[in-house]
Amino acid sequence: MKKITLFVCGLLFSLTISAQEYKEMIAQGTHTVQEVVDTAEAYFDEVGRGRGTGYKSFRRWLYFAERDMDENGMLQSPQFYYEELQNYNAYINGQTGTAARTTVGAWEEMGPTYWNATSAWNPGVGRITSIAVDPSNDNHIIVGSQTGGVWKTVNGGQNWTVLTDNLSNLDVYSLAIDPNASNVYFWGSTGGTIFRSIDSGATWNFYSSVPGGNVNKILIDPAFATNDPSNDTKMYCSSQGSGLYKSTNSGATWTAIATGTGYDVEFKPGDTNVVYASGTNFYRSGDGGQTFTQAFGFDTGAKMIGVSADDPSVVYVLEAAGNIFGGFYKSTTEGLIFTELNHDGKNYFGYSSTAADGSGQAPRDMDIAVNPNNADEVHIAGVLTWKSSNGGSVFSITSQWVPGTAANQNIGYCHADVDIMEFAGNKLFVGTDGGIFVADDTLIVDSNYYTDLTTGMGIRQFYKIGVSQTNPVVVTGGSQDNGSSVLGADGNWTDWLGADGMESFVDKNDSQIMYGTSQFGSLYKTFNGGVNLSGISQPEGKGGQSNWNWIVPFEQHPTNPDEIFVAFDELYRSVDGGANWTSASTNYGDDIDHLKISPVNPDYMYMALNGNFFGSLDGGVNWFQSPTLNLGGARINSIAPHPTDATKVAIATTDSEKVYVSSNNGISWVSQRFDLPNFTAQAVVWQKNGANGLYVGMNYGVYYIDDNTSNSWLPFNNGLPNVRINELEINEADNHLYAATYGRGLWRTPIYSVLSVNDFELSTLSIYPNPANDIVNIKWDRSENASVRIYDVNGKLMFYSKDQNLFNGLSIDASAYNSGIYFVKINSFGGEVTKKLILK
Repeated sequence: MKKITLFVCGLLFSLTISAQEYKEMIAQGTHTVQEVVDTAEAYFDEVGRGRGTGYKSFRRWLYFAERDMDENGMLQSPQFYYEELQNYNAYINGQTGTAARTTVGAWEEMGPTYWNATSAWNPGVGRITSIAVDPSNDNHIIVGSQTGGVWKTVNGGQNWTVLTDNLSNLDVYSLAIDPNASNVYFWGSTGGTIFRSIDSGATWNFYSSVPGGNVNKILIDPAFATNDPSNDTKMYCSSQGSGLYKSTNSGATWTAIATGTGYDVEFKPGDTNVVYASGTNFYRSGDGGQTFTQAFGFDTGAKMIGVSADDPSVVYVLEAAGNIFGGFYKSTTEGLIFTELNHDGKNYFGYSSTAADGSGQAPRDMDIAVNPNNADEVHIAGVLTWKSSNGGSVFSITSQWVPGTAANQNIGYCHADVDIMEFAGNKLFVGTDGGIFVADDTLIVDSNYYTDLTTGMGIRQFYKIGVSQTNPVVVTGGSQDNGSSVLGADGNWTDWLGADGMESFVDKNDSQIMYGTSQFGSLYKTFNGGVNLSGISQPEGKGGQSNWNWIVPFEQHPTNPDEIFVAFDELYRSVDGGANWTSASTNYGDDIDHLKISPVNPDYMYMALNGNFFGSLDGGVNWFQSPTLNLGGARINSIAPHPTDATKVAIATTDSEKVYVSSNNGISWVSQRFDLPNFTAQAVVWQKNGANGLYVGMNYGVYYIDDNTSNSWLPFNNGLPNVRINELEINEADNHLYAATYGRGLWRTPIYSVLSVNDFELSTLSIYPNPANDIVNIKWDRSENASVRIYDVNGKLMFYSKDQNLFNGLSIDASAYNSGIYFVKINSFGGEVTKKLILK
């Protein structure tokens, strides 16, 4: 056993450069995407790209980075998008004035909000990255979904309410509830940004920021405010890529106190002057974070910290070795001296129930929690979860990631890849890539060990969807970490594939036949709506390996259902539903990013490759590259052939012009930027309405234009969260537009149609007095739920409340607002009205 003692290192500590420098480059946000790629690929050349190396997580990041980067290869900060959304709100409010509109969409959430597995092997709802439990009420819980925002329950998870759909940022990596004011929430996001709510999550404001990447932990000192109410609250936060920060004014401003500590921070229970912090090293402060000492003798892997109120002298440190388990340490001297416990030959971060494999995804999937009522009860996690009843000397398995395996081993089912573990009393909450689970009784391990609390949260991260042309509709979609699911004609969801679900589609003639893919192009098929899987061949053995695109293009012929296409470094065609394949293009030496086929003339085919556009007018026999499209370093994100004009095609791009249209099969292009907001265009689709109706889905919102809208894009967002739109498809049988969102599941709306404003009775809505002093009253003569928003003249959201019945009136206290002009926006399912409000 080795002993570890502390040595003074000074106020700031230098960050050891590791082999995974690319992660720090991502966190810093100052490097081009290509610079990150060069560094990352050099690292993976050394360690390999197989399971457990972290390569899959990197390729996931790269997929979205390439879809968001500008012509210079740079990514915008979260604050940029926060400000851009405010600017666009101000622009739209100024345009509409006191207008009522029906041409805004009527979006409804389609789910899934639960899992229902048939042939899927790791079912879940969506990723949970953070959990905060009210210290005074363990039924009051807020959780964060990676790209689905903040959610709240006040009854222990029986029901959930989303809190953040109006914001420009739904990325959540840490949460905290003020222990002295349970209506105050803090939320740590990407780019070092921190948001705050002082009204239990009803409204949020960008509050402050620290350098670096994800804010991994926010820790509030309960003693500071309690002992001296005249002072602001003392807080700490850890930022991956830059270190540990301290605030003495309730998080408004932050001071760096230690670098290299970007993962965890904990207090000694009962004495918040003692602070423990970790990154790739372990640090201790005995003077309230003024100075820190570093413990030498640990290895250099990422570290997480566990403490218990049952014995404040005990400190545990869980350590990674690259992506797998590295070591477990225990101190009984308040973190002054540590002993490494013997776990030689064990890897608790992998898939094996005996800790015998070599896989893991640390530090993304890695945490520790100690029972506050029993310091000897320690829980750790990576892919699976483990428990020790003797202070970390021996760990035993408590969950498996496949339901059938868990049942056979008589242990709990918990979705793979644990991001966070948190005790509240004797309850252990676990946040995973599939949702939030709770162990109500951690002592008895059996098949009922964990209960899934995620039901009701719409947090699925869809990459792609396939929509049938039937009514009722059938939709299949592929999602991150939770495979591919199908919304059946009966309105119920079924999970039919595991892993990361990608492109999928429903057969043109038989909606019980579906095709799907997982990451890197593994191909699947079902003949019975997802109840069972059937084999499908891989062309020339391609697909499934990490050298292919994260999402591989996969399409069906518009009129011949047995003819399907898949694109790797060349395009392949099958005329027998995937049994056999033949080449349909030359080998381009690089992966094809997108493929679409004209529904008017299937001989017209289009592909995108590294920002270049390719077309074929003879069914793939010959291909040409567009001679006029020059996107610089930008990329093509989506291709949409026109539904009635075989020569017309639209593309969504990452360059400053956003959307282009060609009327000659891609030979020349015309920008459609007009008044689109400065977000990234992610998806385009045409509407068959005789007016060249075109929708674009961006990383915030859906917008519509046609021949009659005077070169002005209409926001088509009524009821839709501000979430990334990965794909748009129209079902002409039910006249709905469907959106695959990355974080809020599947949504749909009736397609665009011009209705009379007189048909929209929100125009009868009254706001009084106006001008007003303190209280603003809103009344509508219909008994129908509506959402109410108040914006200032700069587009900042000042008030938000949804599901309000305004028939009996709503009174809003605006006494805290400055004098000036405001805009009140009311949305119901039928449309929206915006009215100007003056506060004196």
